[in-house]
Amino acid sequence: METVLSIRGLTKRYGRLTAVNNLSLEVGRGEVFGILGPNGSGKTTTLGILLDVINRTSGEFSWFGEPPTKEMRKRIGAILETPIFYPYLSAVRNLEIVAEIKEASKENIEPALQKVELFDRKDDKFRTYSLGMKQRLSIASALICDPEVMILDEPTNGLDPQGIAEIRELIRRIAAEGKTIILASHLLDEVQKVCTHFCVLKKGNLLYSGSVDEIGAGAVTVEVVAEKAPEVLKEWSGAKEIKLENGKCLVTLSDNQSAVDLNRYLFEKGVVASHLLTQKKSLEKQFLELLAESENA
Repeated sequence: METVLSIRGLTKRYGRLTAVNNLSLEVGRGEVFGILGPNGSGKTTTLGILLDVINRTSGEFSWFGEPPTKEMRKRIGAILETPIFYPYLSAVRNLEIVAEIKEASKENIEPALQKVELFDRKDDKFRTYSLGMKQRLSIASALICDPEVMILDEPTNGLDPQGIAEIRELIRRIAAEGKTIILASHLLDEVQKVCTHFCVLKKGNLLYSGSVDEIGAGAVTVEVVAEKAPEVLKEWSGAKEIKLENGKCLVTLSDNQSAVDLNRYLFEKGVVASHLLTQKKSLEKQFLELLAESENA
């Protein structure tokens, strides 16, 4: 896969504070890459450096295998902070101003408004828009130059559940067109549902980077409720670890074993399970484990 963004040893210091510490990452073409971390983890600082609005202390990065240039940035659409639109102007007029600033064709305005589902409200003043509509107009402004890469900093921040769902679906549609998306967020659910790859930052340090599909890979845990299950399963070779938690038996399975194998073994021993649930590690669990490990390191 072609590498769209390559970061090597990126560092940003503000006096004694290190906002980004020796960060190295790669983002491939077509990925929806989530930069995940609590507030103050360096997400926005990293994006600011990549867009040349914040000067780096050290390290380097390249877009499309080349050093960053003004011409190169035209291939990137970004929402780093909430864009400032004129409240008394219509969506179309605001986007015309954006197009003039970006030296983009005004013919891109209508397709961008249709993509974010604001075409029917294109002549309404910006001040009449809901928060979710304002955020969608922001995304439309980033689409004006028909970029190859979209950078979105906390795109669902402050939205209600419906607004979050709308932005999430919009990001999926944009990604389906083949655009590469780099998304910064502190919302675990947003990253797991939208992104193909992600990294975890804490206080400017990279804790993890990998594929969202890899979450839950490895040992499988099955939640069991059945009389005598703990005693019976201790004799089963397919159980790697057995724990009791809130009246339930948590069984970590050996490699190549499944809940079906566990249930079959119980049945053969005359034990009928009233509850059987295969647990997958969520992004939330992995995220919390990574934060805990970093504190103990």
